[in-house]
Amino acid sequence: MKINKIKINSYGKLKNKQIDLKDGINIIYGKNEAGKSTILRFIVNSFYGISKNKKGKEYSDYERYLPWNNEEFSGNIEYELDNKAEYEIHRDFKKKNPQIYNEMKENISSEFNINKTRGNEFFYEQTKVDEDLFLSTVVVGQQELKLEKQQQSILVQKIANLIGTGEDNVSFKRAIDRVNRRQLDEVGTSKSREKPINIISRKIEKLELEKKALTKYEDFRYDIEENRNDLKNEILKLENKNSFLKEIKQIFEKEKIEKEKIKLQENIKNENYEKINSIKLKIDKIKNNNKETLENDSDKLKKDKKISRQRNKLNKKMIFMFIFIIIFNILQFIFIDNKLFNYVILASIPMTVVYFIYQKYKINKKIKKEEQENKDKLDLLNSVNLEINNLNQEMKILENNNLDIENKLNNLKSNLNLKINLEKEKLRNKYSGRLESYQVDNFSSLEELNREIDNIQDKINNKNIELHKLELDQNNIEPMLDNLSKIEEELGNNKNKMLTLNEMNKSFELAKEILTNAYERMKNTVTPKFTTELSRNISNITNGKYNNIRFNDEEGLIVELSNGEFIPANKLSVGTIDQLYLSLRLSMIEDLSNENMPIILDEAFAYFDEERLENILKYMDDKFKRHQIILLTCTNREKLLLEKNNINFNLYNL
Repeated sequence: MKINKIKINSYGKLKNKQIDLKDGINIIYGKNEAGKSTILRFIVNSFYGISKNKKGKEYSDYERYLPWNNEEFSGNIEYELDNKAEYEIHRDFKKKNPQIYNEMKENISSEFNINKTRGNEFFYEQTKVDEDLFLSTVVVGQQELKLEKQQQSILVQKIANLIGTGEDNVSFKRAIDRVNRRQLDEVGTSKSREKPINIISRKIEKLELEKKALTKYEDFRYDIEENRNDLKNEILKLENKNSFLKEIKQIFEKEKIEKEKIKLQENIKNENYEKINSIKLKIDKIKNNNKETLENDSDKLKKDKKISRQRNKLNKKMIFMFIFIIIFNILQFIFIDNKLFNYVILASIPMTVVYFIYQKYKINKKIKKEEQENKDKLDLLNSVNLEINNLNQEMKILENNNLDIENKLNNLKSNLNLKINLEKEKLRNKYSGRLESYQVDNFSSLEELNREIDNIQDKINNKNIELHKLELDQNNIEPMLDNLSKIEEELGNNKNKMLTLNEMNKSFELAKEILTNAYERMKNTVTPKFTTELSRNISNITNGKYNNIRFNDEEGLIVELSNGEFIPANKLSVGTIDQLYLSLRLSMIEDLSNENMPIILDEAFAYFDEERLENILKYMDDKFKRHQIILLTCTNREKLLLEKNNINFNLYNL
């Protein structure tokens, strides 16, 4: 793979820059702060996207390279894969995903996977190199090769890490030691005392003892609960019986009320009969007491007729006498011529009149007397008859009332039986299957029923007292049970923690096993290849001064001198160690990808002397002809040495 063209519209302080690159070695020359490192970051961010995550730095790449005037923040890169397929990527850094075009300028962005976090992964799919691997191998940043003398051991360690683990910042021993330390700190061992697993073990042991001491209260609680449930069931049954009996009592009371009504009506009827009999007796008594008056009724009528006849007879006599006297006087005046006799006879007329008047007076007086007597008797008779009639009327009313009462009694008795039987049937249906020992017709009287209700209520009261005692016992042990619950909860938590610690311990052991196995595989497969490649590279770079480099667990990285002696790598000069580090990273490029990735070096040789620089340039030109090499530098040394050795290169001045 190679980069053909870099076009920066606006990125950091760079604007409208176009860099054309070629095969082989390319030098991008610029003074310090001219933007060489910015070009490197533009290449990386174009392929992998720009991050807004600071990753421990003061500013993220997005914040660092965003133009201040908030203008366009974009650029293009044209590149070519080993199969000659050409692509152009346009990246607007304000957007997450780029636009990718093929050599026909067709947009093929959708042909690649889109990751939610990283965006379009086109470059990884094409090269199988992610950003971290890209930066740790093909890109060598400014001052990554040169360290101060006191940091020499760090660089040696990085080389040893690369050889031993494949990563310069990963040390097997340090990794194992770190796992062991974390295992000790986060878990602990059987020999440690104040580590998590030891503390948890002691807590579990203590809690188990406390739980054992309190478990008896839990058994007691179960007994209490069982007894409470039994009592509640018994109370419920008794209350059902009590309810049943009270409902029967209500039926009895209703029946009693109805019977009282019947009795009351019967009493009224009987009282009416008594009144009727009393009235009859009273009538008989009145009749007996007024028998004469009642019997004289017909005589009175007869006497009235006799008096009337006497009065009529007297009237007739008077009329006859008046007629006779008048006729006699007329005759005597006609036939007797005796004045004295005539006057005497004439005088008899007033006397006769007086006599008849007197007789009539006597008769009228007698009639008046008899009429008064008859009137008194009649008044008495009427009074007696009226009283008898009133009594007969009252007796008739009472008899009619009794007839009504009799009908009412018949209805009450008929309705009573029907109503009571209906209530009993409802009660049977309501308590069907709930009560066995009681039947609706078990009780013959209300008194018997009341005694049974009182008996049941006494039992309920006694059971409630027992239940209350059990509840008091339960309340007394409740704090113990609460404490037991807390202990069980804490015990469960600590056991879970113990399980977690055991799982963590297994994880640590598994991690160590995996690290050890990986390390052994690395030593047996990758490490020999690395050391062989490194030996060949360092021999070329140092003109055969150092030909053999080895790595072992005891001494780490060792180098063979010309006399056959092996010495630790940290005893070499800083420059030689720098060469070793660069050589090792370059040796990894061949196995990095199925593409011949470009090699980008940003001020990588700033601290190389002329001899070492010339050797590395010659080595790179010879060894990495299939790779495009991009050198970012602020000096002319690379240019002059390449010209001196007739090595072709492409130069771009910023």
